[in-house]
Amino acid sequence: MPLAPVNDAVTITELIGNPYPFYRQMRAETPVVSVKAVNRVMLTKAADTRAVKDDAETWSSDDPDTPMKRAFQAHTLMRKDGEEHLRERNAMMPTFTPKNLKTLWGPAYERLAGQYLDRLPKDEVVDLFPALAGPLAARILAEILGLSDATDDDMQAWSQALIDGAGNFGGFDEPFERVDRAHLAMNALLERRADFYRANPDETALSVMVNADDPIEWGQIVSNIKIAIGGGINEPRDALLTVLHGLLTNPDQLDELKRTGNWGAAFEEAIRWVAPIQVSSRRATRDTQIRGIDIPKGTVVMTCQASSNHDEELFENGHLFNAFRGRNPHQSFGSGPHHCMGTHLARLMLGKIMLPMIFDRFPNMELVEPETVVWKGFGFRGPLNLPVRLT
Repeated sequence: MPLAPVNDAVTITELIGNPYPFYRQMRAETPVVSVKAVNRVMLTKAADTRAVKDDAETWSSDDPDTPMKRAFQAHTLMRKDGEEHLRERNAMMPTFTPKNLKTLWGPAYERLAGQYLDRLPKDEVVDLFPALAGPLAARILAEILGLSDATDDDMQAWSQALIDGAGNFGGFDEPFERVDRAHLAMNALLERRADFYRANPDETALSVMVNADDPIEWGQIVSNIKIAIGGGINEPRDALLTVLHGLLTNPDQLDELKRTGNWGAAFEEAIRWVAPIQVSSRRATRDTQIRGIDIPKGTVVMTCQASSNHDEELFENGHLFNAFRGRNPHQSFGSGPHHCMGTHLARLMLGKIMLPMIFDRFPNMELVEPETVVWKGFGFRGPLNLPVRLT
């Protein structure tokens, strides 16, 4: 069997700017392709990305060639497999029970959403990234994790530092220096809050982990919280901005959703259309093949859910936002053992609470100069701005 063909033409700058044309070409011509710019074998078809994530024996989550361990100062659960991964994942799970979503986090998000919406100015142009989506995602995450002492700005800065460090494949000094400073602040806060929760336990993630009957090690608790900080802000933030962009640029769909109230479908379509987490890595634990291509043991593949979510075999006109698409087997929440822990929380916060609330408050909201909206990101992707007029 041949090895994967090599693509040495596409650049990381192009993938950050707009990867979708390249993914479309790869799906059609080289669905399994070694991309020199990222030093990974990219998988661009939905069947392949799902199969890899569902087969944890053949495909390990431990990609040794990323800056993640350096950025997080730990070998995190995102790069662990089997019982080791499951023990750390389960340590935080009691926080996300259906009961807690219904009685604690749903009401907390609704309360906070109301407060942040109240602050928005009417009848003038406002950018919803810094005015709503970013700080609200930071605030609810701080509440759930047990870090209520942290400000919105703290949470957002720490999250971005962790993300930039984990994506620092160029090994530049500045991202690592910035994330090192963030660790000093996060570690001090976590020590202080852990002492508080040992005396005042509740259902927040930090409290649940430090008060467990058989707690995981302190270093693992810290890295678990930091993983949540790194991914738990940008994903709901970007998903909210994406769905609002999709609806405001398709007013006929928005009008129909106002009539039917099927906001959950719009949320699912948004994260299919532009997946907040675009790619993930897996390492082959044995020699294997994909679509007749040899994948030697040790090869790191990149499952491109951003591409899978546009796969022509599953989605007609996948490049278009269509809230009435019907069947929507997107992979934005992942699959297999690393399926996103916050899936039900995200659906509750955005699909059931925020979308009906924001359009009830501002039924005539309009996107101002949509051509000025900037989309960026290879590993994580979303709009960097969303200028609207709220009426």
